[in-house]
Amino acid sequence: MEFINSILTWVMKKRIHDIELFIKYPHDVQQELLNSLLSRAAYTEYGKKHNFEGINNRDQFRENVPIVAYEDLYPYIEKLMAGQQNVLWPTETRWFAKSSGTTNARSKFIPVSNEALEDCHYKGGKDLLSIYVNNYPESKMFTGKNLVIGGSQQVNQFDKNSKSYYGDVSAVLIKNLPFWAQMVRTPSLEIALMDEWEEKIEKMAQYTSNENVTSISGVPTWTIVLLERILEIKNAKSILDVWPNLEVFVHGAVAFTPYEKLFKSLIPSNGMRYMETYNASEGFFGIQDQTDSKDMLLMLDYGIYYEFIPMDEWGEESPHTVGLDEVEIGKNYAIIISTNAGLWRYKIGDTVRFTSLDPYRIRITGRTKHFINAFGEELIIENAEEALADACEKTGAELENFTAGPSYLDSGSKGFHEWVIEFNHAPDDLERFTQVLDEKLREINSDYDAKRHKGMALTTPKIHQVEKGTFYKWMKKRGKLGGQNKVPRLSNHRDYLDDLLEMVEANSLYA
Repeated sequence: MEFINSILTWVMKKRIHDIELFIKYPHDVQQELLNSLLSRAAYTEYGKKHNFEGINNRDQFRENVPIVAYEDLYPYIEKLMAGQQNVLWPTETRWFAKSSGTTNARSKFIPVSNEALEDCHYKGGKDLLSIYVNNYPESKMFTGKNLVIGGSQQVNQFDKNSKSYYGDVSAVLIKNLPFWAQMVRTPSLEIALMDEWEEKIEKMAQYTSNENVTSISGVPTWTIVLLERILEIKNAKSILDVWPNLEVFVHGAVAFTPYEKLFKSLIPSNGMRYMETYNASEGFFGIQDQTDSKDMLLMLDYGIYYEFIPMDEWGEESPHTVGLDEVEIGKNYAIIISTNAGLWRYKIGDTVRFTSLDPYRIRITGRTKHFINAFGEELIIENAEEALADACEKTGAELENFTAGPSYLDSGSKGFHEWVIEFNHAPDDLERFTQVLDEKLREINSDYDAKRHKGMALTTPKIHQVEKGTFYKWMKKRGKLGGQNKVPRLSNHRDYLDDLLEMVEANSLYA
């Protein structure tokens, strides 16, 4: 295994030169990429409609091609799902990543071309390994297995006559992995692609607890569920008692900060590393490339052309987009992508903030639909997570899960934010926790602070502390267990709050 580790480490490091190339020439790489995408798709149905052949620069691209949401592209995607080709992209599209979305219960089917698989998703996975072994040349990652906590959706045919297939993006990726990649991952393909989440967690725990796991890839929330079950099975105090060679957790989909303390209690090692990625059904976008910062390098040669909408223009009928050469550090932007799977000027619903322009590094700040702005406070997920982390640190708490929304102004009463929080370790003083949370939000969000001034528009937040397992039961009740399903964090309505609190009340799940 040591020999294999040395060979794979050497192979992975060879990609670093290509990464350095797009870091050095970001605008040239992106412009060439746009030209290539338009040229390849010029004679597709979508390309003909929007005159791709006549587009010579990005200004013409902006003028000819509209910014779209999933609903706008769905008529074209529906044709692809029915087997029609050359609609959005010239090569055959047979795979679709199913996503329920976080704020919309309707299923989305994102086309995944062969180019998107090879030149985006898999390339991102290989680059992740390249960056990691380049940063940690002493790594022994390849002496053991990578535990992949994938989605909860089997790969399915649309109908018995269809040649097209769908599943969670992780299921699609796992199903199409080359044989050598299958050899170094765990659990078995049969377990990894199970769609009954509770049975899957149990079988995954039983199977992997006897493996030599050196790395884990997954969503923090569901990884915690698995790790806690493994500790029960093995009657162990720490995951290191089960997997002594574990060295890195690669995470994405939701922010890691609120869970960091809990992971460190499950894996009590100063040598344990945590690496953030930004990948989704639509593509692989960013990788944490520095050992001393959680900022992610924006990956510019994966067949994705980037544009950004300043958030102060979000919601406008014809918002102005800016290119990479026009973005500013510290501003909030919604991401618009055009890809080698046929997504053209597509709103993926995420917002980012640039932390560096040389090279281009980002942090995810939230979702365009995930915020609370019932009183003009413009509270985004990044604010919430930073404030929660501060409150946990100052009160000795460990967070498990949370959601929040507004309690609206009423006759004779002021509005406030209502939070439902599940702790792994409760704060030593919930009132103090609430105070610190509120103070930190006021410190980092001037709009929130203005609305909280003398309680004129907003009064002190109200926190419902619920017992452990509450969010798991709620997600199960909603049919949203596992994989790509994420707990809705912030909502500008009370639908999630009321549904959760009603369940809590009915089952007396208050801590």
